[in-house]
Order: sequence, then C-alpha cells, then structure tokens
Amino acid sequence: MIKAILFDYGGTLDTNARHWAHVIREAYDAHQLPVSEEQFREAYVFGERALAKAPIVKPHDDFYTLLFKKIKQELAWLEFKEYYEINEEEWPWLVQALAEYCDRYAQRHIDRTKPTLQRLAGRLPLALVSNFYGNLPKVVETYGIKSCFKQIVESAVVGVRKPDPQIFALGAKACGVRPEETIVVGDSYTKDIIPAAAIGCHTVWMKGEPWKQESVDETVPDKIITDFLDLEDALADIENNA
Repeated sequence: MIKAILFDYGGTLDTNARHWAHVIREAYDAHQLPVSEEQFREAYVFGERALAKAPIVKPHDDFYTLLFKKIKQELAWLEFKEYYEINEEEWPWLVQALAEYCDRYAQRHIDRTKPTLQRLAGRLPLALVSNFYGNLPKVVETYGIKSCFKQIVESAVVGVRKPDPQIFALGAKACGVRPEETIVVGDSYTKDIIPAAAIGCHTVWMKGEPWKQESVDETVPDKIITDFLDLEDALADIENNA
C-alpha cells in the first residue's frame, strides 16, 4: 500500500521537468546577453558552487532573492573571465531583470502544479526531498504551496545530498512510513530515480529537458511522464499495482 509521496522540488514542481540552467539561459537570451553556451555553462556551474560553498542564501530568502544572488554570482564570473563587460550602472538593473524573469517563470509553473498537489495532499502525506540551500520552506510558502507538504527534507539542513539514497530514506521516515510505501516523483534520473529505487521506493520520472544527456534505463522507474498534469494517472497505476 502506498502511504506517502516524496517530491523533488527544483525542476519537478517549478519548471515541469526543465532543468533550471535552461530557464536562466532563456532569460539571458530574452535580455540579449552576448554569451556563448560554453561561457554560460561555466557561469552557471560557478554560481551553483558559490551558493553551495558559502552561506550566501539565508533561510528567510524567497526564490526571487535566491535567484538574484545566484545570477549575481554568474554575471560576476562572466565579467571576471572577460566574457561580458557590465557597466556599473547596468549591474543592478540587469540582475534584477533576470531574476524577475525566472521568478515569474517559476510562479507560472507552480500555479499550474498547485491544484494537483492540493488534491494529492487531501488523501496522502506529501513531503519535499530536495537538494536546496536551507530556504525551501520560505520558497514554498511564498509560492503558496507550503501547506501541501507534511515534511520538508532539505540537503542543506539534514547534511545529505542526492544522489545519496539516504535522503529519500529520511523523507520516508519523516512521513512515518517505509521506503517501499512511498512514491518518489522527480525530474532527475540520476539524482532522484536511481537512488530512490535502490532503497525500494516506487518512482515516477518526469522526463523533460535535462542539464546534460544521460544514459538511462527506462525500465527502472515505475512510470515515466512528460507533463506534471499526467501525474495523478501515473500514481493511480502504481497504487493499483502496489
């Protein structure tokens, strides 16, 4: 019997399985930043590592603030490498414009996701299991979906990061169930599906636009979907066969 659902957050609930690198790159293109794909990828990785290594993101930061801090790191890298020169007057406007673009993108997708989450939360405990920066409760509160989740298991808080399967075990434990009594929903085959399946969780892979192409075995996930709105049907199939 399925007793809880564990959701990844970034890329699963806020972009419909589109990696955030592609969303931010789209924002760059919309604002006509003359940056190559290789240069952008360097900057994106630098920004990710900067936020992971230092306590730049605070627990009270909403997603717009997180994006502002992350994009600021990316642009600083582009300028340091002399890929793109930003004049002093342009800096605040450009960082704000890019962060607002991405924040609006996330809000649109959360608005689309929310009714499904609310229906599921009405019949099963839901939890978030995410590699995040310690501010995920504030992010989901700002987007109006915090009440859908019984528990939030966040890597920066628990000290375990995907793809370590232990983070999913912690998610199941937080819901008071065994891993085999859960369904894990995530957009990353490597970080969500493989480790969750390894400890006995049922899985739904949201197959979309990844950061890089991976070698995958599509027999591993219980179900594969390409749109969050197909999730309830996929969950029903798993529950009927569990």
